[in-house]
Amino acid sequence: MPAVTVTAEPVASPSLPSIDVARERIGTTPGGANIVDAEQYKEGRVSTLSDALQFSPGVFVASRFGAEEARLSIRGSGLQRTFHMRGIQLLQDGVPLNLADGSADFQAVEPLSARYVEVYRGANALQFGATTLGGAVNFVSPSGLVAPSLAARLEAGSFGYRRAQIAAAGKTDTLDWFIAGSTFHQKGFRVHSRQDTQRISGNLGWQITDAVETRFFLHAVNTGSELPGALTKAEMNASPRRADPAAVTGDQHRDFDLYRLSNKTTIQLDPARRLEIGGFYSYKSLFHPIFQVLEQDSDDYGLSARYISDGKLFGGKNRLIVGTSLLQGTLDDDRFRNVGGQSGARTGQAEQRSRSVAVFAENQHYVLPSTALILGAQAVEARRRLTDRFLADGDNSVDRTYRRVSPKVGARHELTPDIQLYGNVSGSYEPPSFGELAGGVNVTPVDAQRARSAEIGSRGVFSPGWGSLRWDVSLYHARVKNELLALNSPAGIPLGTTNADRTVHQGIEAGMETDIGRQWTVRLNYQLNDFRFDGDRAYRDNRLAGVPRQFATGEVLYRMANGLYFGPNVRLASVTWVDHANTLRAAGYGIVGFKLGQRVNRHMSWFVDARNLADKTYAATTGVIADARGADSRQFYPGDGRSLYAGVELNY
Repeated sequence: MPAVTVTAEPVASPSLPSIDVARERIGTTPGGANIVDAEQYKEGRVSTLSDALQFSPGVFVASRFGAEEARLSIRGSGLQRTFHMRGIQLLQDGVPLNLADGSADFQAVEPLSARYVEVYRGANALQFGATTLGGAVNFVSPSGLVAPSLAARLEAGSFGYRRAQIAAAGKTDTLDWFIAGSTFHQKGFRVHSRQDTQRISGNLGWQITDAVETRFFLHAVNTGSELPGALTKAEMNASPRRADPAAVTGDQHRDFDLYRLSNKTTIQLDPARRLEIGGFYSYKSLFHPIFQVLEQDSDDYGLSARYISDGKLFGGKNRLIVGTSLLQGTLDDDRFRNVGGQSGARTGQAEQRSRSVAVFAENQHYVLPSTALILGAQAVEARRRLTDRFLADGDNSVDRTYRRVSPKVGARHELTPDIQLYGNVSGSYEPPSFGELAGGVNVTPVDAQRARSAEIGSRGVFSPGWGSLRWDVSLYHARVKNELLALNSPAGIPLGTTNADRTVHQGIEAGMETDIGRQWTVRLNYQLNDFRFDGDRAYRDNRLAGVPRQFATGEVLYRMANGLYFGPNVRLASVTWVDHANTLRAAGYGIVGFKLGQRVNRHMSWFVDARNLADKTYAATTGVIADARGADSRQFYPGDGRSLYAGVELNY
């Protein structure tokens, strides 16, 4: 027979796996974890993390005022925060975006520049060294090996919304590159909610040898956001577009520049073993007039390493991950009186130093051909040191070190190659960020938050003759000690941020997607968030404030042979408590939208995305306080009114 020569082009980078490889890796996790395909959320407007993660099981995202700033919570993580995220490890291509003290900025992420998003809930993020209750969210970029040579996207719509992105990619025999630049502007639904953000992100890969690849990543962000503040419930219902007068008088903003350079090097030791080494440096300059003016400059850097081995042990398949990470940062914190949005007399000056060292290991061994046992542990040491340089009001310096070992044991059983059951028991540990230690008027030294969690669940794919059904369902229960909350004493005296004695976080995370024939796609996401105090002296068994007890999103799309798709979507939420005393709450809501679009061919697509069709007035999220004593207060952030967005994307 004549000889046949087959030539294969590289389809993925070792440091940026394809989405199929990522799905296979997610499928070996003995707990809640899933992949979000960027091609899915790009079928509509992509402005906030809520747009990108709205159908990710167990993820609650609510924009504060139609902005990139949001409340992001998984399993009740960071309930006290409606801004500057805490309790979740945010990553870009496996390298941390969080600052060294654990906090993170949403504006550091551009969802349009991701190929897919990995979500690891709770201790299932152990393989990234994450220690927190919420887990990790990893945005994975495309490489020049697979990205289109040229791509452009333009979105426009209500409230002066404009977003544009252009991206380019290329490759040679040993090099590949991807770079994207984007700009975002909106006047905003509310008064004093203008936003402007520009981002550049890219990566450069070098295949040094067949076994060694190194990849450099660059991110630059310039962002400015007016802050309209919160309203009372009465003010919101009467005029949701207004701003808090104090926010306007103080010209409250959150403006910063962020520059970040990172590297990830992958060494394939042999077909079954590889070593990943990473490092990053970031610089951030913040100007933030609120009730005071914050001027902060920070330098953060980190190193990480992971060893992954896929082989045999005692005759069964075995996967071992061992790793370590080091994060360190310095922040110069200057505080001034707010004089019309400008810096007045100095009120504070400090240097904040953070360091975190983690060592982790996880081993997955198949004791039977279809049953794997998972054992893991993580040891972490974190230091927070604040040196007070403004001594007119006394010395408020703090120097605290936190240490903990958190174990994990789990199991995963494959009922069929496509259906599995899983369960695990694990620990989590979260030292406070400086937002908890020194975010208010006074320093509040607090202990680290820790928890013991258990979960069971199932994920799988069922493919009968009529189509396919995919699901990911988890039930979890966590007993939390020293949760970081703003509380009052039993006598009603405000304590600021402190440690609650005992709290319980438990619930259901359910995601489902089904294709019926080639025409219908149905997506559903449901959360039951049962978070409460556990016999607290002041709050008894009250529910924790911050997120609705029940939350759901759904979408039905009809797809035609010519690439046209259309259908309704819905976002539902039950009542949300504003205060831990359970005397003030935001009403539940239901928001209906409609999406229309078409993938004309592999080079062009377009969409029209209509939201809040009934023009409903509702609180998208709220502040969190200790005790409102039943009185209405400015804690409500209205969601956007009726709106319409359209966009077009070109790829070559």
